[in-house]
Amino acid sequence: MPRYLAIDLGDKRTGLAVADSVLRLPMPLEVVQATTHDLVRDAVLRAIESHDPTDLVVGMPFNMDGSEGPRARIVRAFVGLLQERTRLPVHLQDERCSSIDAEEFLQRSGRTHGQKKAIRDALAACVILQAFLDAHGARRT
Repeated sequence: MPRYLAIDLGDKRTGLAVADSVLRLPMPLEVVQATTHDLVRDAVLRAIESHDPTDLVVGMPFNMDGSEGPRARIVRAFVGLLQERTRLPVHLQDERCSSIDAEEFLQRSGRTHGQKKAIRDALAACVILQAFLDAHGARRT
């Protein structure tokens, strides 16, 4: 059964979420607070080891016109590193508006500002993963 780990790569915070192809319900895993790609890489590799996904889903930061900017190059480099280190299939998923969707959910949650900040990026990873699962509905078992 496929099991997915989603990654919403950020400059300061990287959100992680997990789901499988049966339940198809993304769950926030954690927010990695790290300022270097080495620290983020190490945290993601630990999450991969702990959760044993079959596939990785990485949010791709396309510009609103669909083009790729400097941030997309950073994500592609990170994906290359993950593929080299894990040999897992990596799927790029358009992440436009994922943070906005996560923020809208949090606005209705009744959480404090600090509580929202602590989970926002993991919820964005959930949004990315849900979009991926919805787009690949044929994989349902």
